Amino acid sequence: MRWRNWLALGALALGPLAFGIGAAPLRAEPLKVVLEAEIVTLDPHFTGAYITRTFGYMVFDTLFGPDSKGTMQPQMVDKYTTSEDGLTWNFTLRPGQSFHDGAPVTGADVVASLKRWFTRSALGGRLAAVTDRLEATGPGSFTLVLKERYGLVLDTLGTTSSPTPFIMPARIAATPGARQVSEIVGSGPFVYDRARHRTGDSLYLRRNEAYRPRPEPTDFLAGAKVVKVDGLDIRVIPDGATAYSALQAGDIDYMQYAPFDMLAAIERDRRLRLMNFTGAHRFTGHYRVNTASPPFNDPAIRRVLLRLVNQTEVMAGLGLDGRYSESCAAFFICGSPYETLQGAEALVDPSIEAAAAALKQTKYAGEPVIVLTASDLEAPKVSSQILADRLARAGFKVDLQVMDWASVLARRTQRQGWSVYGVHALGFDLASPLTNSVIAFNCTSSLTGGFICDQRLVPLYEAFARAPSREAQRDIAGQIQAIIYEQGLGIPFGQFAQPAAYRAVLEGLPNSAIPLFWNVTKK
Repeated sequence: MRWRNWLALGALALGPLAFGIGAAPLRAEPLKVVLEAEIVTLDPHFTGAYITRTFGYMVFDTLFGPDSKGTMQPQMVDKYTTSEDGLTWNFTLRPGQSFHDGAPVTGADVVASLKRWFTRSALGGRLAAVTDRLEATGPGSFTLVLKERYGLVLDTLGTTSSPTPFIMPARIAATPGARQVSEIVGSGPFVYDRARHRTGDSLYLRRNEAYRPRPEPTDFLAGAKVVKVDGLDIRVIPDGATAYSALQAGDIDYMQYAPFDMLAAIERDRRLRLMNFTGAHRFTGHYRVNTASPPFNDPAIRRVLLRLVNQTEVMAGLGLDGRYSESCAAFFICGSPYETLQGAEALVDPSIEAAAAALKQTKYAGEPVIVLTASDLEAPKVSSQILADRLARAGFKVDLQVMDWASVLARRTQRQGWSVYGVHALGFDLASPLTNSVIAFNCTSSLTGGFICDQRLVPLYEAFARAPSREAQRDIAGQIQAIIYEQGLGIPFGQFAQPAAYRAVLEGLPNSAIPLFWNVTKK
């Protein structure tokens, strides 16, 4: 998978390098970090939660991983071959890999892990549907035999989408996918230290002394993963302002999400650094619409939202300037291989006047638009508040309801009681028709996707998965996007970064929106 611009992963570390520390000795002490939330679910196949994926990349390993250009590179795999007809794939694992319990990594472990993951991932399920056989062929090898050619084999085995295909011992992977595993054993560069896990306070990962990195240079999720610190001391500090104060004081070394209103202060502080992100490492915001309940069960009324949403206004409301945000009318994000403006004309020049005029041409009868806004998450809160204001100014009757994020997630499973809310996800997960969470549940029984169903999309998904080339996939993605906008099924409100902040004594920190802590030194 090669991404045009993928995206200049070259996330910037803003500000000059710290002065006077070039000759300082390295320290192998643990890194003290604060992530987006407490790591509650440790089973990396069980949930799609980003925080569990972050944990997974530290403790487990994957067969393949994308480099900074989006090209899938072998990780646990040493080499592979493909038959001339494209149906048989033979994989050989790197020698010397072992799990944290000392057992060697085998082909049987890979097969058991993938089969479990297939039951938890939509993308994995698609590969399973075209698989004739998946079997170990030796202690260090396995074979995948397909029923038909499938162009996304490596993209699937190396996907960053969550849940991610992490490899675990076969005895643990035998746990049904609907039940969480009771033992956390991976083969990754860090080891989960169960004895030092204090719920609500901290979680500790120690360096895996037996880990054998790849020989290639580190390049995002490809290449060597060399841990240069004793471990990771992951602190639980839910409040962003409190975490920022701890960063200033040197009590922590890194916080995943710097508060938007603190970015300017962090830039001025020579002891601290900001890490900006671009492309797939940025979030893309969308308004999720309830298509099952009036007034947005009418596609003509949903289309009014396309004329109404001003992405520049939403980004300004978040306090983000052009360095950290951009407007984008591409449903599969700007900078991805599937970026297109097909069907996006209504998003290009939005205005309240145009939306009001379009609303008058519909059958809108004054039904209340129930806008859900989360009080505890900045982007969903601000985006929903701005939308509520613009809806009212365009002529809608608006009911803005404030609640915490957990309540929003619970409410959205109901067919009544809500109309729209703002949410955001990383570009990695939105950039393909097969992983985009806004439309992933099209015509399914899922209660989390706004009850979207357009049968025209179903054969297009299948055609995309089987397309013989990137160009063919791009054409199909454009057709999918045109239907989405024609029906008003997804309304983007912009792409933005939520920069990480860290102490200037850290060097080598990978520029990634998925927090990665290999190759980091502390001076």
